[in-house]
Amino acid sequence: MKFATIRYLGIGFLLLFTAGCTTYYRISDQASGRTYYTTDIDRTDSGAVVFEDAKTRSKVTLQSSEVNEVSRSDFEAGRR
Repeated sequence: MKFATIRYLGIGFLLLFTAGCTTYYRISDQASGRTYYTTDIDRTDSGAVVFEDAKTRSKVTLQSSEVNEVSRSDFEAGRR
């Protein structure tokens, strides 16, 4: 095989591999009862959760929350 062909196959496999590695989260705000969906969360030193809401694209910080991993189909349904 030619080097270019091997390189393109490697890039293709890498893209397929990374596309399937997303983790989806449902975050429930304990104070208001509101539910958010995101693919990335960060925790502060004080224990707060910081994330970008998938529906509104706004940055949210919650002090008291419940974080659960969900399936892609649940994520897509909740985001709408």
